[in-house]
Amino acid sequence: MEIKIKKFKKLLVANRSEIAIRVCRAAHELGINTVAIYSHEDRFALHKFKADEAYQIGKGNEPVKAYLDIDGIIQLAKEKEVDAIHPGYGFLSENTRFARTCEQAGITFVGPRPEILQMLGDKTSARKIAGESQIPILSGSDHPVKSLDEARELCGKLGYPVIIKAAHGGGGRGMRVVRSELELGHRLNEAQRESLAAFGSDECFIEKYVEKARHIEVQILGDKHHNIVHLFERDCSLQRRHQKVVEIAPAQNLEKSLRQRICDAAVKICKSVNYDNAGTVEFLLDTETNKYYFIEINPRIQVEHTVTETITGFDLVKRQILISEGFPLNSPEIRIPNQEAIQINSIAFQCRITTEDPSNKFIPDYGRIQHYRSAGGMGIRLDAGTAFSGAIVTPYYDSLLVKVTAFGTCFEETARRMDRALH
Repeated sequence: MEIKIKKFKKLLVANRSEIAIRVCRAAHELGINTVAIYSHEDRFALHKFKADEAYQIGKGNEPVKAYLDIDGIIQLAKEKEVDAIHPGYGFLSENTRFARTCEQAGITFVGPRPEILQMLGDKTSARKIAGESQIPILSGSDHPVKSLDEARELCGKLGYPVIIKAAHGGGGRGMRVVRSELELGHRLNEAQRESLAAFGSDECFIEKYVEKARHIEVQILGDKHHNIVHLFERDCSLQRRHQKVVEIAPAQNLEKSLRQRICDAAVKICKSVNYDNAGTVEFLLDTETNKYYFIEINPRIQVEHTVTETITGFDLVKRQILISEGFPLNSPEIRIPNQEAIQINSIAFQCRITTEDPSNKFIPDYGRIQHYRSAGGMGIRLDAGTAFSGAIVTPYYDSLLVKVTAFGTCFEETARRMDRALH
């Protein structure tokens, strides 16, 4: 089927803070007018002022629910004659109903097709796809566990330790490590409750837990013309509570042949579902055996996409928009003729600056920022949303203030630059 190019005139960003600003900047460079949305609590937020137009949504709703108001966002998009909606990350970025409602309204969803979101939104379904593509997966359940008895029987076969994961979520929530049968029931209940609260589903599945592992993820870019490439990998092993804190690209001390196998596996599984737009395929690398295992596919732009942009020189958000317009990867607009055209030009780290208070159990703080000193200089990139003197930090949203990306010609130079930026 011939894909027609549909140039966007106006794009709505269905998100807030730094990722909303990031998308607006990419759209502006492409000559596309932008529309921001904001909740009552975000009426002074910076992203509101970075767009050509800005409108309050979710009046009377809770702060988070304002950004989850599918019908309200679509209605606004229609009224303002929006061509496309970029969901950013979080909120509605992986919501199948949202993508489908955009499609039905004649508005382009900047991301994978709704059927891809539905297929990959269920982690057990994604495991099955990986298995069918002959990509290594960890031993575990192929469907959500229905009862404690079923979980107990499965864990008996797998052997402890195991890990319980939310079937319809991510970001470290709905996840518990279980080291003995004695704590299985308690941990399963915890995971199910957290999953239900965070994702609206208490379905969980169980996998064998790898004690000594690295978290390696591969950035994928696919177009609507069946072309898919990888933009190499990121090491996201440094985590707290199963949530990423520092990301490094490319992964260090990774054998060239192993890197190639992991990246090839990521492309293979994405080709099996005809993946389009940006996505990330995540793997666990067992450091004792050097074997890698598929975890999941995140069908959206990632918080840590900046390190990949830095080492390759490709603006991923801009290419997301161009792909959604219908341009192939090898077009003059996107300029990725083949896999060999993508080279690693540097090494990059990303650190996340948050409001979390280490002296108070890392609970996010809130209030007014009295003084803010911005990092800068050679080899430093900042992506900020609420980081400026006088900014009001509310308790309603993610604690992220600014992403600091440092880059250089080698690990040591990049580390020194990051150290300088953080101090």
